[in-house]
Amino acid sequence: MADETTDPKSADSTTEKVNEVKDVTDDFATRQHTTASGLKYTSTTGRLVLRREETKDGKSDGFKPKAEIFIVAYTKDAEDTVPDGGTAPSERPVTFAFNGGPGSASIWLHLGLLGPRRVDSGDTGAMTPAPYGLVDNPETLLEHSDLVMIDPVNTGFSRVVEGEKSDEFHAFIEDRDLVAEVIRLWTTRNNRWLSPKYLVGESYGTLRAVAVAGRLFDAYGMAVNGLGLISTVLNMSTLRFFPGSDLPYALHIPTYAAIAHFHGRHPGRDLADVVAEAESFAAKDYGYALTQGSRLTTEEYDDVIARLAAITTLDEGFIRRTNLRWQYGEFAAELLRKDGLAVGRIDGRFTAQPVSLQNSAMTDDPSIRAITGPYAAAMNHYVRAELGYENDLPYEVLTARVHPWSYKTFEGAPVDVSQTLERLLVHNPTLRVHVDYGYQDGATPHFAAEYVFAHMTMTDQMRSRFTHHYHEAGHMMYLKPECRLAQLAALKDFVTHTD
Repeated sequence: MADETTDPKSADSTTEKVNEVKDVTDDFATRQHTTASGLKYTSTTGRLVLRREETKDGKSDGFKPKAEIFIVAYTKDAEDTVPDGGTAPSERPVTFAFNGGPGSASIWLHLGLLGPRRVDSGDTGAMTPAPYGLVDNPETLLEHSDLVMIDPVNTGFSRVVEGEKSDEFHAFIEDRDLVAEVIRLWTTRNNRWLSPKYLVGESYGTLRAVAVAGRLFDAYGMAVNGLGLISTVLNMSTLRFFPGSDLPYALHIPTYAAIAHFHGRHPGRDLADVVAEAESFAAKDYGYALTQGSRLTTEEYDDVIARLAAITTLDEGFIRRTNLRWQYGEFAAELLRKDGLAVGRIDGRFTAQPVSLQNSAMTDDPSIRAITGPYAAAMNHYVRAELGYENDLPYEVLTARVHPWSYKTFEGAPVDVSQTLERLLVHNPTLRVHVDYGYQDGATPHFAAEYVFAHMTMTDQMRSRFTHHYHEAGHMMYLKPECRLAQLAALKDFVTHTD
């Protein structure tokens, strides 16, 4: 009879194989670089292993790997050291950034705005043709702050380890805690607890940024210095169209007007004038009309239709058929229908011929289709050729693999983190907030974000810690060169600000 310890089918052997599979480690690649301005920096690219402490019979059973999170970190090379040979605590800021979706990698902020290299994508009406390219980003935020780009589970190269379930991390709380843990771990390993720390998020990433800042403070006592909110949504009820809720219909009106203006539907008028008129009408007469429903007189109803048609440039018949209420996809299909075009949602400046001119709503976003190719090509080249990281997994740019996304934390209530931000402003009297809005952003309309900020309980001193920046562009306003330069100049002031 064979000795069990040498039997390859024995329990011990099986256990060893299981442990071998689960014993994953970080797989970082480091490279040294120099910017055109002469700043020397190191890139660290790869997957950070996050572990969970497990217990058995009330005792610690070790830290088991749960996910491998892809990050790209850019850190300025140290110039000074303390006498004992160690590196002095850095006073240089560090900015942690991520996009949203949920389901989006950090590729957009990384290669569109913040990083030392950016994609050569062009902009609407002058898109760069395939195979695209990469160019230097002289105004990169790296000149003023170290950067850590984070891809949540199933975006980029981030994945759960063997034996874990991805679904666990496709939820508000679990995603919040995972990103917070990445930040805590990176900060600890790199001795950056005494560095000024900033979180920059885009779209759902703004909601995540506030939630993560709350988690960092509550769980680890880590206070961040600032929140950068780009294309903001802090309360989902301001954006989601569903029966019984009139608020999103009113909050989208100024965006419809701005997009119509871009496409020449308000000739001879300034954008500011068009938007101001739309905001006033949406907040007052249109908002009132929506609350009245069938109680409106025929004359009142007809007057609202006429004014909506003038502001949005939509056909009066369409407005009447929708009973004054339409979703963004319907607007996108209707605005330029006579020209055989649909407009984008992420960026209403973009247009494309729809699959069917009879579609009642846009089913494919022309703006996303236009920019995904350049960004995907740039990232897949850059990560290997310039950052030195190899991985045969597909880089998930914008994936549906994270759906369904769970908001069970908010069951029966709006998905809303504005109260978390209120609390952070109280607990951290120097916390500052940078906000970027795009007038032609159909995904996170500026008027909806303003509505949330206006309804937050804040003192005048708290409100003074906000800076608001408006751009004549869409969700990813940095596609437009002048907007990118303005954003980076404002972000420079934001991360280098001293009270």
